[in-house]
Amino acid sequence: MTQRPVLTRTRDELARALAALRGRRALVMTMGALHAGHLELVKRAKEAGDHVVVTIFVNPTQFAPGEDFDAYPRTLEADMDALATVGADLVWAPAPEDAYPEPIDVSIDPGPIAKVLEGASRPTHFAGVALICTKVMGLVRPDVAFFGEKDAQQLAVLRHVFAQLDVPVKVEGVPIVRDEDGVALSSRNRYLSEEERIRARSLSAGLRAGAEAGAKGASADEAVAAVVEVLEDAGGIDIDYVALVDEGTFTVLAATAGVALGAEEDHARVTGAAGGGRPARLLVAARVGTTRLIDNTALVLKERAGE
Repeated sequence: MTQRPVLTRTRDELARALAALRGRRALVMTMGALHAGHLELVKRAKEAGDHVVVTIFVNPTQFAPGEDFDAYPRTLEADMDALATVGADLVWAPAPEDAYPEPIDVSIDPGPIAKVLEGASRPTHFAGVALICTKVMGLVRPDVAFFGEKDAQQLAVLRHVFAQLDVPVKVEGVPIVRDEDGVALSSRNRYLSEEERIRARSLSAGLRAGAEAGAKGASADEAVAAVVEVLEDAGGIDIDYVALVDEGTFTVLAATAGVALGAEEDHARVTGAAGGGRPARLLVAARVGTTRLIDNTALVLKERAGE
């Protein structure tokens, strides 16, 4: 085990600890309850920076009333032990009053990218994410920040917000870390019963089926349908949405009923790319029992004759 990272709580403690760090700074933002997926972010950050700063903060502004803010696991001691194994240098674990020392009367509207899919299910979520992440960028001033691709829409939102606001940080996405059964690692997996855990495997299985269909030349709608078929065959899966989006713009190209698609001109722009295909991403959100899970995978949407 390597040395435990320095733990700071207040803004002053964070500022003093940062002043002692020389060289390139890499940041990983988390809400704690760390698992191997979070630790992979830290490992990647360690490769990219001289020092790795990790935040552990359950951010209240990204939770709506009735969501699991109070129940969200808080395991700081275990998190500090885990971070010691991957070489994190500094942790900021503020109380809400340290993160938000003044009443919150400012918000960030990330624009249309935050209104679909997760944004439609949780209308205030991405505004809260954008607010805390922008604040932390100003406090930590990292050269590079690492975010997991499991939260693909969050990653797209933050790239958009930081570009629009000229936040001077390079954003790097890190591929999803999966358990041996294919389930994407998530702090919420702990809520699954043994039987629900077995059913949860159908999310990654469905995404594989959709990606395989896309590789064989399926349309966007056909790739989405391939995912839905696997989920429905598994049974006990309450689908929120299955969608295929353009990797670069996050324009929704195809989705299950009730999900708004991108504008017609956006479709023409993203599906008309030369070179035999367009990078895209299949996403799924579903409830297994009472636990809401999300997952996604990358694919190349091939051009089809006549399109």
